[in-house]
Amino acid sequence: MKKNILLLTIAIMLFSSCTKKTPNETSGIITRENRETPDFSKGVMDEKILWYLGRLSDVQLSPDGKTLLYSVKYYDYKLNTGNAELYTMPAEGGEPTRITTTPNDEMQPVWRPDGKKIAYLYSDDKGTQVWECDPDGSHAKQLTHVDGDINCFQYAPDMKHISYAMNVQIDPTIEQRYPDLPKADAMIYDDLMYRHWNYWADGTYSHLFVADYPSCDNATDLLEGQKFHCPNPPFGGAEEIAWLPDGNQLVYCCKKLTGKAFAESTNTDIYLYDLKTKNTRNLTEFNKGYDMDPVISPDGKKMVWWNMKTDGFESEKHSLMIYDFETDKAEDYSTGFDQDATDFAWSENGKSIYFISCKEATHQVYKLDVESRAIEQLTDGDYDYNSVMANGKQLIVTRTTHAEPSEIYAVQLNDKTVKQLSFINKDVLDKITPAKSEKRWVKTTDGKQMLVWVILPPNFDSTKKYPALLYCQGGPQSAVSQFFSYRWNFQMMAAHDYIIVAPNRRGLPGFGSEWNDQISGDYGGQCMKDYLSAIDDVAKEPYVDENRLGCVGASFGGFSVYWLAGHHEKRFKTFIAHCGMFNLESWYGTTEELFFANHDIEGAYWKKTMPSSYNISPHKFVGNWDTPILVIHGGKDFRIPYTEGMQAFDAAQMQGIPSRFLYFPEECHFVTKPQNAMLWQREFFRWLDQWLKENEQ
Repeated sequence: MKKNILLLTIAIMLFSSCTKKTPNETSGIITRENRETPDFSKGVMDEKILWYLGRLSDVQLSPDGKTLLYSVKYYDYKLNTGNAELYTMPAEGGEPTRITTTPNDEMQPVWRPDGKKIAYLYSDDKGTQVWECDPDGSHAKQLTHVDGDINCFQYAPDMKHISYAMNVQIDPTIEQRYPDLPKADAMIYDDLMYRHWNYWADGTYSHLFVADYPSCDNATDLLEGQKFHCPNPPFGGAEEIAWLPDGNQLVYCCKKLTGKAFAESTNTDIYLYDLKTKNTRNLTEFNKGYDMDPVISPDGKKMVWWNMKTDGFESEKHSLMIYDFETDKAEDYSTGFDQDATDFAWSENGKSIYFISCKEATHQVYKLDVESRAIEQLTDGDYDYNSVMANGKQLIVTRTTHAEPSEIYAVQLNDKTVKQLSFINKDVLDKITPAKSEKRWVKTTDGKQMLVWVILPPNFDSTKKYPALLYCQGGPQSAVSQFFSYRWNFQMMAAHDYIIVAPNRRGLPGFGSEWNDQISGDYGGQCMKDYLSAIDDVAKEPYVDENRLGCVGASFGGFSVYWLAGHHEKRFKTFIAHCGMFNLESWYGTTEELFFANHDIEGAYWKKTMPSSYNISPHKFVGNWDTPILVIHGGKDFRIPYTEGMQAFDAAQMQGIPSRFLYFPEECHFVTKPQNAMLWQREFFRWLDQWLKENEQ
């Protein structure tokens, strides 16, 4: 339901390791070397190989531009957990050095502004605190000693202060209300947003603090006594906070709303806080939608960020905005650029801004010339560039494809050549044959051209006939790009000898605002026709068995599966729906971010004139179901509560339709624990093989 669900997944994974140790205690550390080596004899991706891969994150460039700092997390599925360690390597490429060796995660590493220290989050017996070490990992020392868990932090550029965020208790707990009932187990709520994504509101709010450095004393709560969050839940982190170069001011993002107003609005603003005067000023009051992820220019005179113009629309175009501190004016620098702009980095001289934008189902690096306002595309090809940092004559980026997880690359600005710098998973990927992803343009029922990825099995044989899967994307407005997923992994699907059909149907970014926005209020309309156009077109190929087609998807993709199950006209032989909306009326009454529901299905079902979206709710067409279906849901999914999956499964069971319910009590909208994820993958293919491969000719 969100474009940035990957951020929440990463956060969940990072905090999942809770053994209480201090840095550089080596017992229990998980590395690639001390785990069971997967069986590579089949030469294709499977779930054990997938969970054997190292997962790169948090790439940081040293202040002098010479050294890269990053995290790699390895999982041991038998222990059902993972371990992230920090590495450094030359910015020009070379041999990496592991600088930490602990059984817990080192999280959110950053360089100190002078480059002489590295800081990161680490959990000890007093909570999650900021630690510092030398660039080689030695002399690790706990920096903060606050009562609670710090969730993100930043140095002030002049190194006189440090900012950090942590939850503070504002609303009274049950024990505080009724101290004579210490064993009472209950929650009391008087307003909305009593739960969000995967957690129940506990009366705490994430607040931003500024403290002296290096003592970390004299901490000031910038939101003291206020029931607001910074960073913003559930995805926000340090990218929502930025210091001005002189260290006397910082900006931060905050949605200063509570309860029902918070649930119904996306109006998040950027605030400027002055350390000397203690004054706070709203810089983006003029805009009623999202204002997010500010980045300050090197000279401190300008700020770039992205905004969305419409309150309540979470997937609108991300406009590139620049605020001038000297003139106190903000302008949209992307008015003629019909694409999103995110992940900003200023050039060293402040004359250019580099950013990421989705174009035709890939994410590419772009450059804005601030003076002329000209925008230039710097990268191309079937890749997803996912982050960018400026480093003189080159850019440091991360990149993925359907076949390759994230690695670090350098883009030369003079000739736009791209050089791979990190090779974390090369030795693993060299042992398997990758599936091939092909671009295909399919004509839709309204005469448009739709980009469809067709992923062919490894060792594809065009003289054979293969079963095919229609992949329905979630979001609903999240591109089917060159992402590498650890659950919906196209490589592994194809390795099971399935052809994957992954359309960029109506409602996805990268093809202009009209294409992106058309899905809102039209869930059962053109986007569903686009799905069928894609599978019908690919099914004509001689190597596709049109009698063995399946349909799979999660979130809005799960909704799509339920809807298509009632409208597919015998196309598919089986369906798999993960955490999908089944009954829009019950979903509206149990979801939490009401701004999404109010925009995308046009409001409440009890309006005098019920929004037409409710007429296309999948549950109204369940009488047409006639095809086996696997339903999957997590017990802690509060975006789409698990009762939606129960309703779908019960409806299939009561009609005698072969069906199965896979339920994960402790998982949320995602599946993050290694053994749960591997179980998910095994059941996924067990179901598909049962209905698409048994008795195959």
